[in-house]
Amino acid sequence: MNVLNPENSLLLVIDVQEKLVNALDKNIIVKRVSNLVKSARLLEIPVVVTEQYPKGLGATVQEVSSEFPECTPVFEKTSFNALDEEGVLEKIKSYNKKQIVICGIETHICVHQTAAALLREGFEVYVVKDACASRSKYEFKQGIELMAANNAKISCVEIVLFEWLRTAKNPHFKEIQALIK
Repeated sequence: MNVLNPENSLLLVIDVQEKLVNALDKNIIVKRVSNLVKSARLLEIPVVVTEQYPKGLGATVQEVSSEFPECTPVFEKTSFNALDEEGVLEKIKSYNKKQIVICGIETHICVHQTAAALLREGFEVYVVKDACASRSKYEFKQGIELMAANNAKISCVEIVLFEWLRTAKNPHFKEIQALIK
């Protein structure tokens, strides 16, 4: 069984934007994605971000974007599969990481299609189920089930954070632990 290795991980945040978030239980999804991004920043794990048609759907919500590591690439997209946008796959590959941790909106559309493309490219994909969302519970469930059937690993925020930390002796342990209390 594989576990995440912080030296081999990249966090991909899909479309956590104003208008999409407002159609969901905003406080839950935003807090969980923000905790992932902040932890990635503290642990020096690269973060790549997409925004679906930001002119219409708005930018990434401020609570998440304020946690971005310096120089985080943010790709504007219109494709549901983020890898179909120019430069996204090349940027992800440039980090030379095998494990892609993915979260965002909407689970059954952009997260699913991007996860499928990453799997086709040979990456290990870890879908953070409790940091993903869809407007419909049924479609969310279908998206998660389909990604699992396609061999994506289904995880959750706490599993990801503690696999990244590895030990309570990690210098960022207390700060990251405080995020989930």
